Amino acid sequence: MMVGVVDVGGGLRGVYGAGVFDRCIDENIRFDYCIGVSAGSANIASYTAGQRGRNYRFFTDYTFRKEYMSLSNFIHSGSYLGLDYIYSTLTNQGGEDPLDFKTMSEFNGVIKTVATNALTGQPQYFGIDDYSLNDYGVLKASCALPVVCKPVSVGGVAYFDGGIADPVPIEKAFTDGCDKLVLILTKPLAQIPEKNPRNELTARLLKRNYPKLSESLCLMQSRYNDSIRKALEYQKQGRVLIIAPDDCCGMKTLTKDREKIDRLYTKGYENAAKIKEFVRL
Repeated sequence: MMVGVVDVGGGLRGVYGAGVFDRCIDENIRFDYCIGVSAGSANIASYTAGQRGRNYRFFTDYTFRKEYMSLSNFIHSGSYLGLDYIYSTLTNQGGEDPLDFKTMSEFNGVIKTVATNALTGQPQYFGIDDYSLNDYGVLKASCALPVVCKPVSVGGVAYFDGGIADPVPIEKAFTDGCDKLVLILTKPLAQIPEKNPRNELTARLLKRNYPKLSESLCLMQSRYNDSIRKALEYQKQGRVLIIAPDDCCGMKTLTKDREKIDRLYTKGYENAAKIKEFVRL
């Protein structure tokens, strides 16, 4: 039986998933298939590398550095998020908190990272073969929020955040052979809106240069909602376990508040108690 995990990310709310994965490492819970979107892809990288607490440090420490996230970044580089700082300066060998790429590359299972093609608006599912030591462009691409960040080039193709084209990739996971899935959300199930005005505004800003991406972004909320409805049905069938916070502790995508970040991490760690039995059954 192939048991997978899906982490949908959600900017700094992704610390909830970091808590979930730290508990999985503590309890020696192993997944056969891991697929991540945006910050969820970074959580999965550290999890498959066996680096407990690594993502917690990124959310609770490095986030507050101007090189990581600041208006200064946007003025000087055109990107509010310092993706090169996060996934090169800090993450490369010799960096302050390097990813154990050797262990990640030897992970006994499937690793997928979702990004969105900037020109077609379609999802791209990168595998471990698209990574290499000190080249984590795939992570940068998956986390590149439109307007907030410039697109990231991988293999000569421009990409943005994976959540635009496939915000909850449970169908991809089942198509790839998973029998059961743990789905990590970073927003309460009770707080899912039918429309997202912020997405609609961003789509208008993107329409001239990236018309297909703009169209895809307009569909993002409905795709998310449809996937959640399917996940709830799968959960009734015993095929999906949804792990989601009961509230976001005041956290939004880019909220920089140590206390709130820490509280959401703790919720993730505590809520992950359900996973061990689900995986064992």
